[in-house]
Amino acid sequence: MASRPVLTAAEPARGALHRLEEAVLALLLGAMIVLSSVQILLRSVFDSGIGWVDPMLRVLVLWVGLVGAVTASREGRQITVDVIARLLSGRPRAAVGILTNLFTVGAAGVLAYHGARFVASEHEFASVAFSGIPAWALESVIPFAFGAIALRYLSHVAADLRILIRGEDAADAVGPEGPR
Repeated sequence: MASRPVLTAAEPARGALHRLEEAVLALLLGAMIVLSSVQILLRSVFDSGIGWVDPMLRVLVLWVGLVGAVTASREGRQITVDVIARLLSGRPRAAVGILTNLFTVGAAGVLAYHGARFVASEHEFASVAFSGIPAWALESVIPFAFGAIALRYLSHVAADLRILIRGEDAADAVGPEGPR
């Protein structure tokens, strides 16, 4: 019988965060479906529409994409090229994981930094997205999401470091984001 990983004090909070991410993603997708359906109905039946729905749908696509990326980063499930990692196991795989995950941390960190600069400039110039809504508020998901992705991949680096140092088998390792 396989041993069950020991739960840490952070597990309930982590589980709540995961449920929150999934709820936000479901809410955003639901809003996209409802708004686009209403818009299609209004255009088809009444030959009119709601002026702010189309720009709002574009914003929702951005939010769904980025919140989805944050959710996918939980277990490192973004699109990856991991041919080398698939051929390796144990410590060599962990070493490759550290390198690729550090690269991801760096890239996401740079995107978060420049996203924050972009949002700050939108705030400074008081740009309006639509219907009087400030653009910076809708674009704030950019630095938040890339910052969260950077932190998630930093936790993957920590899990791979534990494997590299302790020599644990990757299948047995349980990192801060769950089993890897």
